[in-house]
Order: sequence, then C-alpha cells, then structure tokens
Amino acid sequence: MRKIYLDHAATTPVHPAVSAAYIKILESVFGNPSSIHSYGRDSRKWLDEARKTFAQSIHAEPAEIIFTSGGTEADNAAIFGTAMAMKAKGNHIITTNIEHHAVLIPCKQLELLGFDVTYLEVNEYGQITEEQVKNALTDKTILVTIMYGNNEVGTIQPIREIGALLKGHQTVFHTDAVQAYGLVPIHVDELGVDLLSVSAHKLNGPKGIGFLYQRKGFDTTPLLFGGEQERKRRAGTENLPAIVAFSEAVTIAQQAMEQNTVKYNNFASLMTAVFDEQAVAYDVSVKSAEKLPHIVNISFPGTDIESLLVNLDMAGIAVSSGSACTAGSLDPSHVLTAMFGEGSPKLRNSVRFSFGLGLTEETIKEAAEIIAEIVKRSVK
Repeated sequence: MRKIYLDHAATTPVHPAVSAAYIKILESVFGNPSSIHSYGRDSRKWLDEARKTFAQSIHAEPAEIIFTSGGTEADNAAIFGTAMAMKAKGNHIITTNIEHHAVLIPCKQLELLGFDVTYLEVNEYGQITEEQVKNALTDKTILVTIMYGNNEVGTIQPIREIGALLKGHQTVFHTDAVQAYGLVPIHVDELGVDLLSVSAHKLNGPKGIGFLYQRKGFDTTPLLFGGEQERKRRAGTENLPAIVAFSEAVTIAQQAMEQNTVKYNNFASLMTAVFDEQAVAYDVSVKSAEKLPHIVNISFPGTDIESLLVNLDMAGIAVSSGSACTAGSLDPSHVLTAMFGEGSPKLRNSVRFSFGLGLTEETIKEAAEIIAEIVKRSVK
C-alpha cells in the first residue's frame, strides 16, 4: 500500500541536504562554542554563520536571535519572560482564543499568578481585527501575543496593522510564527513585532530546535539560568548540529518560497476539483481571508472525524483533525469551536490537509480520489 503524507502542518520530513548538514557537524565539529581554544572557535564560527542566516531570513540582526529547543520554548520565553520583566508596568495581556496551546496555556498560568488576560474572539474565518486590539488596550497592557498564521485553518492575522497600532504604547508585541516561517516573507520591522517564535521541524528541519527573535534593546526575564550562552538570555550549550541543519533548511525554504506558494495553492485546487468530480459534499473552512498556502481545512458533512481519520490512515492517507499537540484529546478543536460555535457539526467532520516536501500533482490527485471514496462511504 502506498502511503501519502498530508500532515505537514504537524511536522515535516527532514530534507536530505539538512540531514547531511546535521551529520557533517555531528561527526566533525564537536567543540563547545563557548570554549576559547581552536575547537571552540571552530564551533563558534559555525554558530555565528547560522545565526546570520536566521537573522537575514526575517530582516533582523544576528544579536536578536536566541536559540531555543523549539516553538514551545520560544513562546514560553516570550510570554513568561515579558510578563516577569514588565510586571511593574502592568498586568494585562491580550491574545486570541485560537492560539496554539504553547501560548494559551502559559496565558492561563499567568492568570493564576494574578495577571489579567483578554482573549479576543475571531470571526468565522478565524481572524481578528486591529480594532479589537485597540478596544482591548489599557494603560496596564504589557503584552500582546497573536499568532501570525493559524496551524489548524491557516488564517493569517493582520500583524502589520496591529504592529502599527501598538507603536508608541508600552506593550510588547509577540507573534507565534511557527507555522508561517519559511512559507511567507517575514520582515520584523515592517510587522512591528518585538518578539517572534520559530521552530525548525515545520520547514523540513530537525525537531528540538527553534529560535526566538527578540528586538534589540528589549529585555525579557530568562526561563533558564546557568551559563552565559545567548548573551545570558538562554543558558545551556547550544545544539550546534541541529542549529546548522536548521540554517540549511531555512536557506532551502527561502529559495523555494514563491514556487512553493504556487505549488501548494495548486494542490488545494486539484484536491477540491477531484471532490467536485466525485460529487463529494464538502465545505472549505477559510474561503475569503488571507491564509497560509500549505493548509486547507475541509468539512465533510455527514461524516464523523474519528472514523474518517481511522479509515484514511488504513488507506495510507495521513491527515489530522487539528493540532498534533492535542491529538490525544477527545475534545473538539478550540480553533473550530471559536470559528463556528460549540454546536456546529463542523467540529466533528473537519479535516486538516497540509502540503509539503515530496508531494506532487500525481500524489495529490491519488490521495483526493481515495479520500473521496472513503468520504462517500462514510456519510451517514
């Protein structure tokens, strides 16, 4: 049985060139980047070059890049770090009700510590407006944290407009760009963000590595204490093989960004064209809002998500119903609930398809035909 992977929003296969870069550093560059001898200096050179690559990819300065173990740590460092550093100026935080749990749960934890959190509600396309942020702002607001692109439905938020709104206000602006990085152009100054989170495994890099962009001149309270790595902002010896491999993944993603956008939009059109040909009833969740090119969330009326996912998996089609971080939960997606309401049947019949490395028009058409057959068989 041929297997077709359509869950690239959960994680991605590692690009062969990225694997080669990882193995090269793992086998030949073992010095501690903090050591002053030649082995350490060699490692530091690789580290500095990788840091430049990340900085250039978002139009930042190398000193503004803090390496982390991934997106979750980057989000936590941004949120807890800002809250602790800014608590003398206020206790109010603004976010949305469709953030990744790496943002929502830290915000809930801060509420237990006495912080006041406003959760902005999204419309039926999973989007908020800068007007909502403006209306929620107070003189005690110290942090606004709003994701760039949603990991379940792909909706892109008006980050640039929100950044312009917040200019001159004391609040710090953070965006979780884990799902968007490498797929859409990001310019931190044009967006007006102070903090931005990224993870390697969403763009064909290794798991367990990411970074937090932190605007120069702005301080957060570190989560980890110990050594003086990362300019005392994140203690711990840097994971050099993963960092260099990540930089290779970023270079590849930057070069292929425009081509991939066209390709993934075409994949979505090919998939729905097959559904139309096969007379499958379906509804695309985000139709008119700006969205990430690689994610399409589709509702299949009359189906049940649990049996649908099982049958698709048995047929070799890997998809998901939402974030992989909550895959074991029986609760409906908090993103779809926020978009459609608690009573919507879409909570029980929506599938997230996400595209990436290794897919072709042929595999997309083949997958769509199998999906169509299973959906028609599953409709009650």
